[in-house]
Amino acid sequence: MKKLQNDKKIPDESTREYVERLSEEQKMLVVLKSQLYGGSWEPMLDDLKNRLTGKPYIFKLANRIQDDVERIEEMKRFETEHGIDLSDFVEIS
Repeated sequence: MKKLQNDKKIPDESTREYVERLSEEQKMLVVLKSQLYGGSWEPMLDDLKNRLTGKPYIFKLANRIQDDVERIEEMKRFETEHGIDLSDFVEIS
């Protein structure tokens, strides 16, 4: 993956297509991962799962916790498979 002068990465074709298909909910999760969870999916997943089981949690997301968990797991797989961080490519409109 190439880098631009400002250290932003240039997405390959599959990454560009994937990012274009992300829903607003998915994009928001990517931004939250970057801004609230130090760029890691694990603390966010822990928060959501803790909320489902009534344990203490850090951040309240939407009422659709199970949907968010599924979105996160799918995006996490994509990042791992492509060796990228989606927050390098996602901007909230």
